[in-house]
Amino acid sequence: MKLVDSHCHLNHDYAPKSGDDLVREAALAGVETLVTVGTEISAIEQVAGLSERHPGVYHAIGIHPHEATGMKDEDCAILERAARHPKCRAIGEIGLDYHYDFSPREVQRARFVEQLDLALRVKLPVIVHSREAEEDLVAALTPYARKVPSGRIPGVIHCFTGTRAFGEACLALGFFISFSGVITFKNSDDLRTCARVFPLDRLMIETDSPYLAPVPFRGKKCEPSMVAFTAQKLAEIRGLSVEEIARVTTENAKRFFGLFLE
Repeated sequence: MKLVDSHCHLNHDYAPKSGDDLVREAALAGVETLVTVGTEISAIEQVAGLSERHPGVYHAIGIHPHEATGMKDEDCAILERAARHPKCRAIGEIGLDYHYDFSPREVQRARFVEQLDLALRVKLPVIVHSREAEEDLVAALTPYARKVPSGRIPGVIHCFTGTRAFGEACLALGFFISFSGVITFKNSDDLRTCARVFPLDRLMIETDSPYLAPVPFRGKKCEPSMVAFTAQKLAEIRGLSVEEIARVTTENAKRFFGLFLE
């Protein structure tokens, strides 16, 4: 059984392990393909380096809403050049976070739209961070999605924890939905409902490691190998075998990221 971790942060702190250690351990657990996601300009070299060293690793680059205040006008040009890397497969992680508000909301919105425009220029999908900002996200994603050429996937709402209505609005715009270990949490009944009713051919799975470790690893650092527990829970929710969930989510990730996997 082969799995894809569609969103992890291999350049973050997993001490004493390195990102390279995690890739090797994930492969032993059947997670042969990973997408490591950068969240600031300084991460570009790190995530690109990991994808260059490992055939099964790809990367994405973007500036997270937490970092929006520090984003400079010239950073979009830097991202645009970095997005030409052959293993860069998305722009992200970008979006809006009104829970922490580490950056003023108007700044978050402006930098988000700039990066949506960048994604259109480089012809890559976006990886969207969403927290307590559903109305403004749909307002920004709607005109963006209309500009994406027919046949191209506009993006994914990563680590989905939103309302069913928000998910359905994003699906209507052509977006994919990615579920993390949060679907294993005790108080995630509403999220499990979304995982049951959203179309299976639009779903991916992820760890968002080193964050949000699934049950039974709550409180520990999450690792890409743990995506198997999200797959198992999604299989339980959908009434399918874990092998079928692995097959479908892998095919979805291949379509989304333009991967050619055996």
